[in-house]
Amino acid sequence: MGRVQVLISQRVSFVRLVLFDLDNTLLAGDSDFEWAQFLIEQGVLDREVYEARNQAFYDQYKAGTLDIHEFLNFQLKPLSRHPRAVLDTWHREFMARKIMPIIRASARELVMRHRRDLRVAITATNSFVTAPIAREFGIDNLIATEPEQRAGEFTGNVAGIPCFREGKVKRLEQWLAEQDRTLASFDESWFYSDSLNDLPLLARVTHPVAVNPDATLRAHAEKYGWPIISLN
Repeated sequence: MGRVQVLISQRVSFVRLVLFDLDNTLLAGDSDFEWAQFLIEQGVLDREVYEARNQAFYDQYKAGTLDIHEFLNFQLKPLSRHPRAVLDTWHREFMARKIMPIIRASARELVMRHRRDLRVAITATNSFVTAPIAREFGIDNLIATEPEQRAGEFTGNVAGIPCFREGKVKRLEQWLAEQDRTLASFDESWFYSDSLNDLPLLARVTHPVAVNPDATLRAHAEKYGWPIISLN
């Protein structure tokens, strides 16, 4: 799996940068939550121990109160307990059972409308879970929370800055700097998101778009005149 990243040729000049959140934006659900549920259903994680915690973390995320490091300790530790080959096999089944049913045709159409732009999926969910999802949408560039690896196996820890809230802004800036770019390098920048947790990055682009937004983001979008769209 790994991080999806295409280095942009210096001969290619993109006028617009288009950023897509994945969970509850392009997806009609949350891939982080569904991955934990999948492992519970597989018997990999104990239902009694993990199901309530998984729901609690998801509720905290939606409320804007999530401790990202506490959550990542919960979410990444199971990756360290199994060989990468086994995880990859499980992930293929996860894609078929959990992800494909929540990919909306309208979301595919939105991504396709930006086919001439520099498209990036940017998500707090880790890259092991989300890299195949980004590929399914035809998005070549992914900025995600990175699980630490040693010799190709996951350690259960996070590498670098989690791609969450203000960290999402920092990770985008780092990614652009690797290409000698900044947000100001683009005539226009777009970000599609559903979540109040993405307000720091939404405030930085020239075209913030609220997609099926939560109540906090909807109120913010209405106050500042941001477009509000539905992909249902």
